[in-house]
Amino acid sequence: GFSKYCLCGVWTSLLLVWITCATHTSMSALANQLRGLDQGGTAPGMRQPGEVRGTLTRAKRGWVWNQMFVLEEFSGPDPILVGRLHTDLDVGNKNLKYVLAGEGAGTIFAINERTGDIHAMKRLDREEKAEYTLTAQVINRDTNEPLEPPSEFIIKVQDINDNAPEFTNGPYHATVPEMSQVGTPVTKVTATDADDPVYGNSAKLVYSILEGQPYFSIDPNTAVIKIALQGMDREMREEYLVVIQAKDMGGHMGGLSGTTTVTITLTDVNDNPPKFSKSLYEFTIPEDLGIGQVGGKVKANDRDMGENAKSTYNVIGGDDKDVFEITTDSQTQEGILRLKKPLDFENKKSYTLRVEATNVNFDPQFSGSGPFKDTATVKVAVEDSDEPPVFTQPSYLVEVHENTGVNAVIEQVAAHDPDITGSLVRYFIDRHTDLERQFNINVDDGKITLAKPLDREMDMWHNITVTAMEVSNQISRAIVAIKVLDINDNAPEFAMEYETFLCENGKPGQVIQTVSAVDKDDPKNGHFFIYSLVPEMSNNPNFTIKDNKDNSINVLAKHDTFRRQKQEMYYLPIVVSDNGSPPMSSTNTLTIRVCGCSKEGIVQSCNVEAYVLPIGLSMGALIAILACIILLLVIVVLFVTLRRHKNEPLIIKDDEDVRENIIRYDDEGGGEEDTEAFDIATLQNPDGINGFLPRKDIKPDLQFMPRQGQHSGPNGVDVDEFINVRLHEADNDPTAPPYDSIQIYGYEGRGSVASSLSSLETASSDSDQNFDYLREWGPHFRRLGELYSVGESDREP
Repeated sequence: GFSKYCLCGVWTSLLLVWITCATHTSMSALANQLRGLDQGGTAPGMRQPGEVRGTLTRAKRGWVWNQMFVLEEFSGPDPILVGRLHTDLDVGNKNLKYVLAGEGAGTIFAINERTGDIHAMKRLDREEKAEYTLTAQVINRDTNEPLEPPSEFIIKVQDINDNAPEFTNGPYHATVPEMSQVGTPVTKVTATDADDPVYGNSAKLVYSILEGQPYFSIDPNTAVIKIALQGMDREMREEYLVVIQAKDMGGHMGGLSGTTTVTITLTDVNDNPPKFSKSLYEFTIPEDLGIGQVGGKVKANDRDMGENAKSTYNVIGGDDKDVFEITTDSQTQEGILRLKKPLDFENKKSYTLRVEATNVNFDPQFSGSGPFKDTATVKVAVEDSDEPPVFTQPSYLVEVHENTGVNAVIEQVAAHDPDITGSLVRYFIDRHTDLERQFNINVDDGKITLAKPLDREMDMWHNITVTAMEVSNQISRAIVAIKVLDINDNAPEFAMEYETFLCENGKPGQVIQTVSAVDKDDPKNGHFFIYSLVPEMSNNPNFTIKDNKDNSINVLAKHDTFRRQKQEMYYLPIVVSDNGSPPMSSTNTLTIRVCGCSKEGIVQSCNVEAYVLPIGLSMGALIAILACIILLLVIVVLFVTLRRHKNEPLIIKDDEDVRENIIRYDDEGGGEEDTEAFDIATLQNPDGINGFLPRKDIKPDLQFMPRQGQHSGPNGVDVDEFINVRLHEADNDPTAPPYDSIQIYGYEGRGSVASSLSSLETASSDSDQNFDYLREWGPHFRRLGELYSVGESDREP
């Protein structure tokens, strides 16, 4: 078979190959084989020329080396020899050829086809590719036929320390609480080295701190950064910059290194108590300061931050500490002093308070540092103000009977000036609360009197506002609630307007109506009504009443002989009395209508006229019949109106005729040139209508037909005949009106010796006329004369 030698003649490569080969055979066997090859002997497994292959002989296995090594980054002037391939068949045979294939064959690696030497043609980088897999084969140089099967081997690139450590995640940021104990872990950094971690110490890293001591330390192997100094205070220094180095080769001299930075920030803990900026605060507050208003602010500073700097304030002592309260402003962390009770300069002019500021959040590990609170003194001076009058009570309740007389005093209010000056107080009623002006008040003593009579049934309550005013216009108000007490001044009456029906076929003793009453008064013990018939009708033959013992009565019928033909309506007066003092009563009349009812007692008709209706004809049928009659009448009226409209005369008024603008006048026309007053086309073509022109000034008569006139040819128009025909029609027309009217004449004819009769084309002109005489006609014609005079003066010569 094909065997090959791996001869790495370059420095340590040869030694490594020998060591690898020694694992397969002994050194003596290797030496014997080498001597045999050098002396031209035949290597075990090689065939002699002419030897019969069928003879079975035991042959020693050739040396098989499947790995070669080459150093990376080699940059010598010549290609580096990686190794030599040799086959048992190569015994000086010039006809052999070594062929190399696989990764990098021909580009990175080249083989001498005669000797089998393999060289690296380029500088190699293990970090780019650590090994290459190749295939070697021996072929016949002449025929290119393989003499042995291909054999695969690997070329490994040996590492050198050519890469420095790198911190791929840097720079780093970390936080640690202030005042942490020594050895407290802060963070961990990590560096990487691209060199081979298996071969040598090229990738063995050791960590150290270049900057950041004595505050922090780092474990050289795990790269964990720890606190190295006790009592690191954020309020003294908050941020630290630490420089970390990672060095390969186990940190020995000649190793490569890389650095990164770690920014370490101390986070806050509650290790500082609040502290007032001063021990004494003084404020001046006016005595009229409103409840809940701010009287002053105090501030306790805390060197901590965030939640650890929050404080709460309390009043823990002093004069009348219930007069003030102190709250915390969540935004500014200030203590806000507010008023809880009204101040009175006349009673107390100053207050001394003891306030305390305490941290909201407490850290037990710092309890030995002392109490996390502070106190300060607050002195408040009350400033005198002009105060409004003060009523003896904020509101008044008055009860008045509704029969109280006008001008009677119902209440007296009182107010005084709380100031030292003691100004005079005057009283007024706010008329916005007393629009009806029901009450009056004495401006000097505050006595409220009745201005108008009261009526509880109209208004049970009156709420008025009384104003007290000082000389300085300071005012205050008090509510006076006036309740009107009831007296028995209203008589009871029916609760509603009753509509009572009585059936003709009713039975004696039948209840025809239940009656109840109401009373506008409101007695303390409730209402109690007494019903009775008027004395003159106490023995009413038709009806009687029965008390239901619940302030209502039933009205009963005494007989069953009620008939609508006899009497349709009955009126029953009933007296209703109350039990007031004095008792009040009223007479109410109950109207009872007699109606026709069904057997079940359901009312069907209550009118006497129902008897005159035909049997079986209902009211709905009557309404339908009446509607039909009205509809027929409307149709008849419309028909008559249309007939009259058709018989109206067909005389066409001039103002309604829009066919031509023909105007009647009694003077002579303007001739053929005057086309504004008649249809010039008619005169120009009198033959177009056979000599007949319709009359527009009279009513046309179909029986009267004008006689047919003589016609002339289209080229010869006989004007004389045309005029005679028209004249004859006008003289013999019995329907012609007896008034003058314009007659329609044809034009004068072509070639008339009289020429035109119109004045529109007269030879005379305005220039031949003199209008000076217009000025002599008086002031009415003066303006007309001036106009014509101006026209003459403007005329061109």
